[in-house]
Amino acid sequence: MDKESIIEILNAVAEGEITVSEAELRLKLEPFEELGFASVDHHRGLRQGVSEVIYGGGKTPEQIVKIAMALINKGQKTILITRLSKEKADIVNKDMDMQYYEMGGIGVVGSIPEPNTKGTILIVTGGTSDMPVAEEAALTCRVLGNNVKCLYDVGVAGIHRLLAHSRDIMNANVIIAVAGMEGALASVVGGLADCPVIAVPTSVGYGASFGGLSALLSMLNSCASGVSVVNIDNGFGAGYMASMINHIGGK
Repeated sequence: MDKESIIEILNAVAEGEITVSEAELRLKLEPFEELGFASVDHHRGLRQGVSEVIYGGGKTPEQIVKIAMALINKGQKTILITRLSKEKADIVNKDMDMQYYEMGGIGVVGSIPEPNTKGTILIVTGGTSDMPVAEEAALTCRVLGNNVKCLYDVGVAGIHRLLAHSRDIMNANVIIAVAGMEGALASVVGGLADCPVIAVPTSVGYGASFGGLSALLSMLNSCASGVSVVNIDNGFGAGYMASMINHIGGK
C-alpha cells in the first residue's frame, strides 16, 4: 500500500463514504502477504515512501510474476524489477505486460510516472562500458519520479568532455558518478559540484582492477568532500539514494 492509497482511504473517511472502523481494517489488512517462497511487503510504500522493488536475480520468472501480481492486486501501480535477464523477461512478458530495458537489466510493470519533484539527477559515466550500471540507476530514478539527465563517456582520460558540461554539473540537485578502472571520475565531479555526489564503482577494468575493487577503494578515499559511495555495480542503490535526496531537496 502506497501513500496515495492511504490518502484515498482518509479522504473517503472525511467524505463519509466509509467509517473509521472500515478504514482501520483496510490499513491493518495484510501488511505483508505470504506466498510460500516470499513475504511480500505491502506496507513498504507507507513506511518508506517507495513500494517494494523486486530483485530479479536468483528468482525464477514464475516467482517474479507471482510477486508482481500480488503487488498489483494490492493497488501498486508501478513495479520495478531489477537485475532481470532478457531470458527471464521474455518469460515474464508472456504472463503480464512489462516494459524491458535490456541495457540496465530493468523491467517495469505499469507506466513510469511523471516527475514529482523539481530537482534534476545528473548521471555521468567514465566510459561507455559503464552504461549498464548507469542505466540501472537512471531507470530507478525515473520510476521513482525524478527528472534525469545522463552524460555518458565523459571520463578523466579526456577530461575536456566532462568540463564541456560544467553547466549541467552546477545545476544538478544530485549527481551519480559511475566509473570503473581507477574510479577517478567521482573525485573530479565532487570537486566541481555543490550538490551531493553518489559514486558507483563498476567492475569495468583490466586485471589489477580486481573486479571493481580498485575503483571502490579510490572512491572511498576521495579527497573531494560530499562524495558518498555505494557497492560495486550497484546502480539501483545509487538511484534509490539519489531519489531520496532529490525529493528532500524538492520539498
